[in-house]
Parts: sequence; structure tokens; C-alpha cells
Amino acid sequence: QVQLVESGGGLVQAGGSLRLSCTASGSTFSSAFIGWYRQAPGKQRELVATIGSSGNTNYAESVKGRFTISRDNAKNTIYLQMNSLKLEDTAVYYCKMINGGRVYWGQGTQVTASS
Repeated sequence: QVQLVESGGGLVQAGGSLRLSCTASGSTFSSAFIGWYRQAPGKQRELVATIGSSGNTNYAESVKGRFTISRDNAKNTIYLQMNSLKLEDTAVYYCKMINGGRVYWGQGTQVTASS
């Protein structure tokens, strides 16, 4: 059974930083395509950043230059380093993995940037 567990969310002042982690179990991790998505209240879930098996990355325009996605295959974990957080970054952040033609989601972690 594949499980994705996110951690690292919390409350931070605007301009601050947080690092999210997503650890996978029950699946071959190194070949997976993985990403971070977020959903703010009343809005659709949107892509934040993705990272492929070869390490290639892709970012939403709204987070470019502020967020960095990375992966540690030895730990079955991906990270999202979030710097210069803005109020509009407030959302539930979800980890998504595509592996073997199947899609898996984590349970989400809340990130709140306050003024």
C-alpha cells in the first residue's frame, strides 16, 4: 500500500520560510514523478512545483525564485523549501506522486502566512 506523508507546515510571518517534506512508502520512489500542489479556501487545487526522476523541475510562475523543490531518493522524500512567503501562499499543500501509471496523494499540510 502506497502512502505519502507530508510534514513541515505551520504558521509563519510573511517574508519568512518553511520547508515541507513528503515521504513515500510502499512504492519504488526513484522512478516516480512527484510534485507539490496547493489548495486555498474557495479555490481550485493548483500546481506549485514538480520534479521528475532525472531531477528536472518545473514551477508555477507565482513561486519561481522563492520556492525550491528537491528529492532525496535514498530517503524516499521530496522537499519544498519556501522562502519569502506571501499571504497568498496560504493553503493546504499536497504531495502527489505518479508511479507505474497510478496517481497517489498525501493528506496535506497547512501553510499559513500571516501579516
